[in-house]
Amino acid sequence: MESRRGPLKSAVPSNIVSPVRRCSRTACGRPAVATLTYVYADSTAVLGPLATYAEPHCYDLCAEHSERLTAPRGWEVVRLLDGSAPAQPSGDDLEALANAVREAARPQERAAGGAGGPRAADPMEVARRGHLRVLRSPDN
Repeated sequence: MESRRGPLKSAVPSNIVSPVRRCSRTACGRPAVATLTYVYADSTAVLGPLATYAEPHCYDLCAEHSERLTAPRGWEVVRLLDGSAPAQPSGDDLEALANAVREAARPQERAAGGAGGPRAADPMEVARRGHLRVLRSPDN
């Protein structure tokens, strides 16, 4: 369609999209670093690394909003680790380290030919795991 001034141009440029995805939170213009997806059947919010492309039912979040994310009461938040991010030590890692330190600090048993022979084990002790001991009942 033409007017007296020439061909009509669209008021909104088409196919021009920012190459950087932005946080989905209202009034937040920071770059997105994570994608949030709700799994309604499991009452779970899954927060993972930024998806390769934007999906209609997923929400892209910036670093600040992804760290402060909370879920509705009764829901669980599952945070998937980004493979490029440094891993934080888990409770199991810390427990294994503590057990290794305890084991290293335990006195070494003497060789069979040494004075006094091998250290006698507690007759009530059946097993040991770290600092915990399983004891035999006095009745047995």
